[in-house]
Amino acid sequence: MPYLPYSLCFPCSLCLPQLIISIVNKENWYSVEERNPTYLLYCYKLSVNIMSQTPESLKATLDSVQDLYSVVKTMKALAAVSIRQYEQAVESLVEYNRTVEMGFQILAKERYFAGKSLILTIKEKNNLPDPNIGAIILGSDQGLCGQFNENMAKYAKDKLQSFSKPENLFVATVGSRLLPYFKTSSYQLANQFMLPTSTEGIGETVQDILLMLDNWQEKHKICKILLFYNQPTSGSSYRSYYQQLLPLDRDWLRSLERKDWPTHTLPTFTMNWQDLFKELISQYLFVSLYRAVAASLASENASRLAAMQSAQKNIEEHLDELNGQYRRQRQSAITSELLDVVAGFEALT
Repeated sequence: MPYLPYSLCFPCSLCLPQLIISIVNKENWYSVEERNPTYLLYCYKLSVNIMSQTPESLKATLDSVQDLYSVVKTMKALAAVSIRQYEQAVESLVEYNRTVEMGFQILAKERYFAGKSLILTIKEKNNLPDPNIGAIILGSDQGLCGQFNENMAKYAKDKLQSFSKPENLFVATVGSRLLPYFKTSSYQLANQFMLPTSTEGIGETVQDILLMLDNWQEKHKICKILLFYNQPTSGSSYRSYYQQLLPLDRDWLRSLERKDWPTHTLPTFTMNWQDLFKELISQYLFVSLYRAVAASLASENASRLAAMQSAQKNIEEHLDELNGQYRRQRQSAITSELLDVVAGFEALT
């Protein structure tokens, strides 16, 4: 049975005000990440015998449930607004990413014409027996988003099994709700990052992750860096993806090398090609991480929107049940009073 705040020892009719506070502050929940928010009132329905309540107590319960309903509707509206702002952040990177890709294309073609393919500079270390691999896994800091973190943790663990031994896997989680799923594993929990609360904070989070990547390369001799994140698909649905950040995908570079330039004149450059290559990699990492964080935040809010829609439906059904019972009890009380009046009148006459 899904537990709610303070509902282990008290009827839920007594804890609903605290439940509302808990939804807002997210500080009094038990381990709810794996529990479905659509069951917000499940424990309530089991704990309270509606038939035994007086009209007054039933009215108080109705008021509490209606307060909860208002909170759920507000969270639903906030989630819907947040989805769009993060989707716009992803869309804003399209041209920037295209520019970075064109930079790689120019460099790849220049090295190809010089007889020294850029692909040959990519060091592959997959032949090592137990390579050190870094994984950046994006989750959420806030709850009430369904199985968002649970699904991501399962997806990442399934994929990581094929890369190296657990003791050679260095994991960085982005989002505090994701961390418990990896604490009991054999992975090396290297870092934990908090997610930004708006698009303005994404750049700072990405810079912190980039600093960590430099530290990984220096201290742990990481051979490969993988990025796991959720990405919206349509409506309130999303899918889990992973991307190899480093080393650069050779097939991708080869496709850029062979791709036709859109004009008859191929741009050139004057700086050292190795310095240019490093700068392009830095920009590529920034764009990839920024896009993944924005997409993950959009997916989180999409999952929260779906959870709140289900919770709203459940609460509406329960409100109908409570209202019906309240009306029946009120009618029964009025009928009883009228019968008492009639009986008294008959006794007097």
